[in-house]
Amino acid sequence: MADSTIEYKIENLEPVIQKNDILSITVSSVNAEATVPFNLYAKTTSQGNVNAGTASQSNGFLVDQDGTLQFPMLGRIKAAGLTKKQLKSIITRDLIQKNLLYDPVVDIRYLNYKVTVLGEVIHPSVFNVPSEKITLLEALGLAGDLTPYARRDNILILHEVEEGKRVAKRINLNDNELLTSPYYYLKSNDVVYVAANEAKVASTSTTKQWLPVFISSLSFIAIVVDRLTR
Repeated sequence: MADSTIEYKIENLEPVIQKNDILSITVSSVNAEATVPFNLYAKTTSQGNVNAGTASQSNGFLVDQDGTLQFPMLGRIKAAGLTKKQLKSIITRDLIQKNLLYDPVVDIRYLNYKVTVLGEVIHPSVFNVPSEKITLLEALGLAGDLTPYARRDNILILHEVEEGKRVAKRINLNDNELLTSPYYYLKSNDVVYVAANEAKVASTSTTKQWLPVFISSLSFIAIVVDRLTR
């Protein structure tokens, strides 16, 4: 039997920072004491807390509506539209140029990186993604996989391209080119909706038609029983 292994080159583009993103920014240096003013949020979130995810979001650096964030001793820094790598370079440069640190190492992570999975899945929900990297199949796995009524050829992805604007893309899980789709890797705030098949739609429609009749019948029976038992 011939080898049926197929290799795919998957391109995972680094997302850019957007307004309303919440970032964890930590600064380290050989002189640990000198980095304390820059790590106030990191110090707060490092304390034990059962709701660590919530605490991290509330104490991270919020990217405001003007696309900037307020950073200790550096003031306002433009963040929206940049990648994490680009923002790291800017903060590192500014710390050195202003003689605040000579050897800073800056680390940036998203605190509100999440995707939403709805529709015909076992556990529809909003999922936080600490790794900041998730594929469509992994997101469906987090949601407990598809239900028997799911349409594998009709997965809708709503992708946020900018604040208040989304683009919609339908994905077919049976497509051989799925792994090379630019939508295979999900971005923060993406919404995945799994459509129901015709059998589920027909069943739901029938239920809606007969439900009022069923409720009326139950009410009538209840009245009859009540009168007979008096």
